[in-house]
Amino acid sequence: MINVSNVSLQFPDRKLFDEVNINFTPGNCYGVIGANGAGKSTFLKILSGEITPTTGNVSMDPNERLAVLNQNHYGFEDYEVIETVMMGHKELYEVKKEKDAIYMKPDFSDEDGVRAGELEGLFAEMGGWEAESEASNMLQGLGIPTEQHTAKMSELIEADKIKVLLAQALFGKPDNLLLDEPTNGLDAQAIDWLSNFIMDFPNTVIVVSHDRHFLNTVCTHMADVDFGKIKIYVGNYDFWLQSSQLAAKMQADQNAKKEEQIKELQNFIARFSANASKSKQATSRKKLLEKITLDDIQPSSRRYPFVGFSPEREIGNDLLSVNGLSKSTDGEVLFDNITFTLNRDDKVAFVSRNDNAISAFFEILMGNLEADKGSYEWGVTTSQTYLPRNSGDEFDGVELSILDWLRQYASKEESDNTFLRSFLGRMLFTGDDVLKPVNVLSGGEKVRCLLSKMMLSKANVLVMDQPTNHLDLESITALNDGLVKFKSAILIASHDYEVLNTTVNRVIEITPNGAFDRINSTFEEFVNDKAIQARINEMYPKN
Repeated sequence: MINVSNVSLQFPDRKLFDEVNINFTPGNCYGVIGANGAGKSTFLKILSGEITPTTGNVSMDPNERLAVLNQNHYGFEDYEVIETVMMGHKELYEVKKEKDAIYMKPDFSDEDGVRAGELEGLFAEMGGWEAESEASNMLQGLGIPTEQHTAKMSELIEADKIKVLLAQALFGKPDNLLLDEPTNGLDAQAIDWLSNFIMDFPNTVIVVSHDRHFLNTVCTHMADVDFGKIKIYVGNYDFWLQSSQLAAKMQADQNAKKEEQIKELQNFIARFSANASKSKQATSRKKLLEKITLDDIQPSSRRYPFVGFSPEREIGNDLLSVNGLSKSTDGEVLFDNITFTLNRDDKVAFVSRNDNAISAFFEILMGNLEADKGSYEWGVTTSQTYLPRNSGDEFDGVELSILDWLRQYASKEESDNTFLRSFLGRMLFTGDDVLKPVNVLSGGEKVRCLLSKMMLSKANVLVMDQPTNHLDLESITALNDGLVKFKSAILIASHDYEVLNTTVNRVIEITPNGAFDRINSTFEEFVNDKAIQARINEMYPKN
């Protein structure tokens, strides 16, 4: 258990937290949510001891072990993969190192024998004899094959390094587990394995994530960072979101009778409890939900941007034809002989185990990169608008204000200040915000600018490469709503399960040995079809 008592954090210009009091208890998974800048990651650093609060303290039973997901992907380059995982249990790893060093001594003494015996006892008590097997099983579950377990970390691609560091945090059954954006860079299969691990985990988990599907699957509680406070709510993210919206509606309706509000709340909780069947904690969660009263629910201060795309013209019969496209870089084959035809009603998720492959593929389709061979052709009635993965590149060296930057992409009728200020206001750029230079904006602000540009284009084809990167949950929700309502073609790559599953009707996996094309499929059907995944596995080179 982690106890947070009267914790405040004061910066020179503002107070981030004000007298936070929370008990995080075993058997629960807490999702920490809040707008960008609210202090979610900072709060995890306070819990881990990396940051000292201005007032108050964080305490934990001295016999309990805390594990934290390491954010330095290049901090273990000289270590073997399996060793890196076992370093997650620091005490066990140190005992193993000392024990092995003693046995390697050429002048093994009686004193060494006594110490080795002590270490053997400690090693056994901590489950040392099963440790390597446990680490190996974790790595395999996350998609790291056994032949890579003895490789150096420096030999792995970054996506696999992330998986190893995640296994490091989970290793050795920690009592308290802190995970900051654990699904970033993970493929769908690895996320599914992690979700099942957390649902079966008997101890305390505290997680920050922008992945709504993941939060909905694993969380028993939400820790909402708002108004400088952190309030715990029972239920997963969807329950928090819907109940918060319900509370805002009730607050706005001053004439509503409390009895009617309570009845509406009870009906809402009953519906939600009935649907909470995916999580293994569903039974206990349902009991907690049934105890909620009207006073337990409060409206949020969150603001949601408006994201809506309106194509100027319909697409004709032809959308896109791709014939034998291939691309390699630095001796690595990103994709080879990619061939398919898209239809006017297609909304396509492009997936790959290598994000760089998708990015290169989209850059070729948008005319920004040359293919090694092959060709593509857009339909004559199509118009494309594009959001690249490295969205910040578009703003490098640009000193225009947000207002003047967006004006470049507006029609003559839309280019006056009144229209643009109103438009930007719906994207949460209000007042003097619109005068900020675009080259100093945060990652999330830059993405909102690019989404504004895409909306003004009135294109009938949206091409989006990881559009949820840098966005907060509110902006992701707004983007998701906009994509669901869009009536034309979409080509999208994203690690956001919810965005893909609610948006696309076709999935194409890009591999070094061609493309696997699943027509008329939801993303969930694609991921969960084991026969399909087995066939795709054969299309990737063996490590």
